[in-house]
Amino acid sequence: MVIKKAEFVISAVKYAGIPTHPYHEFMFCGRSNVGKSSFINALTNRKKLAKTSSNPGKTQTLNVFFINDAFYFVDVPGYGYANVSKQIKATFGKMIEDYICKTQQLKIAFLLVDFRHKPTKDDIGMYQYLKSQNKKVCIVATKADKVSRSETSKHKKIILETLGKEEEDTFILTSSETKQGLDLVLNLIEENL
Repeated sequence: MVIKKAEFVISAVKYAGIPTHPYHEFMFCGRSNVGKSSFINALTNRKKLAKTSSNPGKTQTLNVFFINDAFYFVDVPGYGYANVSKQIKATFGKMIEDYICKTQQLKIAFLLVDFRHKPTKDDIGMYQYLKSQNKKVCIVATKADKVSRSETSKHKKIILETLGKEEEDTFILTSSETKQGLDLVLNLIEENL
């Protein structure tokens, strides 16, 4: 699949702010500094579709994008950012939880983790929460180009074991810089339309 059209629709502070529609949705979640916006931009081949920032925690709303006039991407706030107050963290958590629980159109939750590091408690918690809600998950390991080939197997094993990946879920190594794995992500989306 090729993404030929990608347009920003809305930034919503709660699930109710997302317009009602009949299309499938694909959610992107992960730690604040995992490279979610860069990943979405690389996937859609648009440099500024999702706003990137050198300061983690830029995404603070449910950002909705309409892709190829056929399906939606939903970018949820990043979690685990230390410089955000507990109150804001709680708001983000409620926003994400509401979306996951209430949407009927979510086909796959793409959980982004940094391939260079062992998943955090927040990553594990998010994965377990998605599974508790019976969501199909694709674990996307970002920044794979930063890990040497000789270390790849070791890093993959650490991530899969730490998260406790279930057999039915997919794992894809990606890089927004080299475009590694983006075709696999797009194929997975196409298979689930």
